[in-house]
Amino acid sequence: MTYHRILLKLSGEALMGEKQHGIDPVRLTQYAQEIKQVTDKGIEVAVVIGGGNIFRGVEAEASGIDRVQGDYMGMLATVINAMALQSMFENHGMYTRLMAGLKMEQVCEPFIRRKAIRHLEKGRVVIFGAGIGNPYFTTDSTASLRAIEIEADVVLKGTRVDGVYTADPERDPSATRYGQLSFQEAYEKNLNIMDMTAFTLCQENSLPIIVFNMNGKGNLLKIIEGKEVGTLIN
Repeated sequence: MTYHRILLKLSGEALMGEKQHGIDPVRLTQYAQEIKQVTDKGIEVAVVIGGGNIFRGVEAEASGIDRVQGDYMGMLATVINAMALQSMFENHGMYTRLMAGLKMEQVCEPFIRRKAIRHLEKGRVVIFGAGIGNPYFTTDSTASLRAIEIEADVVLKGTRVDGVYTADPERDPSATRYGQLSFQEAYEKNLNIMDMTAFTLCQENSLPIIVFNMNGKGNLLKIIEGKEVGTLIN
């Protein structure tokens, strides 16, 4: 296996599936099945989930909500998604722990680095909710930071497209996919892979990123097996 411990970043919007809002149980089930294939191989898995299917803090200001308040609301949205993932993972026979950047003792543990690593070593899937517990930071930044803290081998960013393209492939049919990029090339080409804070954290800590289509059946397992899927940034 190419990787021993991974951090999987999923967007909240991905959980909508074919719906316009909320959580699609079909998509939730699919993700649980994909992750189960990987944990069955003995791979340690941590997950960071966004909250955009429920509430996006960044858009709150437009509706008159204070930005900081909006960001905290977005963090709570990620906890709802994380709880849904946890429940579905456990339905598929995985042991899990939900850890959050905010204190919510009734539903999850506070994030403690050594505890998180111990959970992973014991074969539990660790889901990180509520971002890092501070406003102005995205879930991309959470993914990069938590991956560094738990000493993950790679950040896997699951999206709707199968990698990083020269342009938006959903708008430009002539766009071509990059198989591999350096961090510097991604900077120079101004490619929108993660927000700048998240991207810089990965670069400074030599943590590779793979952008891939999470909705493609078996893609997650193929990456773990060392097959070329998506775009590798290192």
